[in-house]
Amino acid sequence: MLSPKDIDELSTFALRLADAASAVTLPHFRSGLAVDNKRGEYTFDPVTAADRDAETAIRELIKSHYPSHGIFGEEHGREEGESPLTWVIDPIDGTRSFISGVPLWGTLIALNDGARPVIGLMDQPYIGERFLGRPGGSELIGKHGRRILRTSQCTKLEDALLGNTDPGMFKEERARAAFREISSRVRLRRFGGDCYFYCLLAAGCIDLVIEASLQPYDIQALMPVIEHAGGIVTTWTGDDPQMGGSVVAAATPELHAAALEILSKAV
Repeated sequence: MLSPKDIDELSTFALRLADAASAVTLPHFRSGLAVDNKRGEYTFDPVTAADRDAETAIRELIKSHYPSHGIFGEEHGREEGESPLTWVIDPIDGTRSFISGVPLWGTLIALNDGARPVIGLMDQPYIGERFLGRPGGSELIGKHGRRILRTSQCTKLEDALLGNTDPGMFKEERARAAFREISSRVRLRRFGGDCYFYCLLAAGCIDLVIEASLQPYDIQALMPVIEHAGGIVTTWTGDDPQMGGSVVAAATPELHAAALEILSKAV
């Protein structure tokens, strides 16, 4: 168990990791840098030097300060540590947004205690906003100061604002049908938000986020941000979402239950 002092120390360190990443990513943003495709001819999965080098910078700082900790990152894989603590990182979540010049990408940094993520940080350095979740609460740290985050009180699909990065992520027809049913019932839909939409849910601006095909490093940093703001994050079957897959995040238990009633039938 991490003590409150440990949580404070490691949360502050997560902010340092974000500083190290932003020193790499910001000079490349809107610079026209080269883009590689990780998955070959038929599926465009972009990666850039900014992704790779930012993760390297994060890893080097972790190894120099907490050499016993494990590291699991999108670009350079997993390194087991002697400690049960593992940093789970995505240096640029939303590389498609990054290469398109859209400032909704973010650096995701989670600390998993061996059971689940206990600290989560999303840093959007171009806008200058950091969403930090940890035991004791979630907060937005930005140019306008610090603000405690609370999810909305929305309880009905008909009143909800739904966020999703791209409906094309739903590969199976049952999943597409479930998403269509929910999206036809909500008050408003917005797309293209990547990790930023989850943080807007924690901030009470968006009520529901539904996605699929996520990896652990796509969701673990966002879980503490949402949960410590009063929201709920699970898989479509209501299980622990930390390993990724099909995920639903909701502002309230009632809204989560309403979405889950539809989504669970698609699994």
